[in-house]
Amino acid sequence: MDTFADRGVEPSSGLVADDFILRPITHADAELDYEAVMESREYLRQWEQSTWPEDDFTVEGNLADMVTLEKRQASRQAYTYTVMKPDETVCFGCVYLSPPGVKWFADVEVTALTAHSWNDVDALLTFWVRRSKLAEQFDRRLLDVLLDWLDRDWAVHRPVMLVNEQFVQQVGMLDASDLERRFRFVHPTDPGDYLAYAR
Repeated sequence: MDTFADRGVEPSSGLVADDFILRPITHADAELDYEAVMESREYLRQWEQSTWPEDDFTVEGNLADMVTLEKRQASRQAYTYTVMKPDETVCFGCVYLSPPGVKWFADVEVTALTAHSWNDVDALLTFWVRRSKLAEQFDRRLLDVLLDWLDRDWAVHRPVMLVNEQFVQQVGMLDASDLERRFRFVHPTDPGDYLAYAR
């Protein structure tokens, strides 16, 4: 299994922006994260390419997920950050950073769309934003901040932003950015192909 521990990539403590903060997620964030998840559940099902979160998803179920994410962070397998209002009373979304050799990629067929090689990629970035924040284009602002943050504070040099093509809102946002489509992925169990974008 490919991990950030193997790659020597230590997590950043986060960042403070004008209208949000980013920090490692913990189990104490379960309730605020749950509110954001359930507000955005139909949108997240496209993002996740699954039935998650189900309509009967509970805070307790979300807490179990938070505990798992904390364990992955502690073992340096992958890193998850919560996006919060500066006073930490509202969750705006989540950010995930994974190594390119995660288990999910074992069955993926990768096609390069440019001259770039998948072997050069050293991190996968994904994120979701609370549905009520989309009207103000918070997702685009967050993307720009995240890419600068990775350049500045992380020991990764060739990250890609990953999204399923059926998640048309985020695909549209990425196509309108200054990123280019670098790779297409086909996963045998997911209904849509995935696209990877990079600077």
